[in-house]
Amino acid sequence: MRRLASTEGLTEVQREIVETVRRFVDKEILPVAGELERRDEYPERIVAGLRELGLFGLTIPEEYGGLGESLLTYALCVEELSRGWMSVSGIVNTHFIVAHLLVHHGTEEQRGHFLPRMATGEVRGAFSMSEPGLGSDVAAIATRGVRAADGGFRLSGQKMWLTNGGSSHLVAVLCRTDEGLPADTPPHRSMTTFLVEKEPGFGLIRPGLTIPGKIDKMGYKGVDTTEMVLDELPVPADRVLGGTTGRGFYQMMDGVEVGRVNVAARGCGVALRAFELGISYAQRRRAFGRPIAEHQAIQFRLAEMAVRVEAAHGLMVRAARAKDAGRRNDLEAGMAKYLAAEYCKEVVEDSFRIHGGYGFSKEFEIERLYREAPMLLIGEGTAEIQKMIIGRRLLEEYRLPG
Repeated sequence: MRRLASTEGLTEVQREIVETVRRFVDKEILPVAGELERRDEYPERIVAGLRELGLFGLTIPEEYGGLGESLLTYALCVEELSRGWMSVSGIVNTHFIVAHLLVHHGTEEQRGHFLPRMATGEVRGAFSMSEPGLGSDVAAIATRGVRAADGGFRLSGQKMWLTNGGSSHLVAVLCRTDEGLPADTPPHRSMTTFLVEKEPGFGLIRPGLTIPGKIDKMGYKGVDTTEMVLDELPVPADRVLGGTTGRGFYQMMDGVEVGRVNVAARGCGVALRAFELGISYAQRRRAFGRPIAEHQAIQFRLAEMAVRVEAAHGLMVRAARAKDAGRRNDLEAGMAKYLAAEYCKEVVEDSFRIHGGYGFSKEFEIERLYREAPMLLIGEGTAEIQKMIIGRRLLEEYRLPG
């Protein structure tokens, strides 16, 4: 067992699952991640391996064919996957969020229809809130669902930043459904989550649904990030998540809450890998007649990196355990996501500095991590959004009497 980012109090099953994923990362992901990333290639073989391990059904209840594991177990697996290649964690993350939405908010028919096939990875999920002009203002969503004559809905609008948009089979889409509601209805009470079924691919997927193509990104390659254009897309009434309109905002915020724990876990994994690369290189690289690891300045830098890795991991574990215990965890999740993302950026940069000029070469793994870390600063809400959530929750907790 490694010293950093270890977790106390795990069951034997949890330890076995995490160690199995760690071995898979070392054997199947780290040796090929660099080449796949340079080609921006979807890691089909790795995904097949994840299906064999049962990771797509990790948190899905056993009655639906999953392993029924906790958010903590999932987050620790994400940490390991991100240590290998963060893009792989993205492939399972949106799937995990959609499964979470179905387990906690879906009708029994919806759970029975989707979850068994999601548990095997036969059906993989994506979720969609953001739009081209939206940013963090979810209440400003413009995509609409309008009631059709057959009792179903027609969805129209443009969605943005769908992870797994091309490779997924099921997309949870947040739309405005304010038709017939009073003009003063709050935006968060006029939103609905729709379960949109599709085939993987790009272009016109089905009448009314287009996935234009992959967005070319600075990092986070391999996993497909796309737009989605809806043009009078028909969706039956029984594909409203939970069967009732107007609950979409709360459902999606629940999904984002667990998603923030996931992003925190990604930050922990990337930071841990950056530390591993930095301390290894520092012992091999010689300057002024000795390994640079023997120079005090490098030792100080390594010490700061290790403290950040440990602090982020601890807060991420706390946030996951709070959610598993059934407690409100938006404060802990916001803190964990904020700290892990910021510390990840700093640890990666410190490792980059230790590598010196070689860190700028694509032959060295740290160059890839340097391009991947910035995504964590904006994914599942920017640092400013996290601080706003944290500040509001602290005022609730510490409000003066009267």
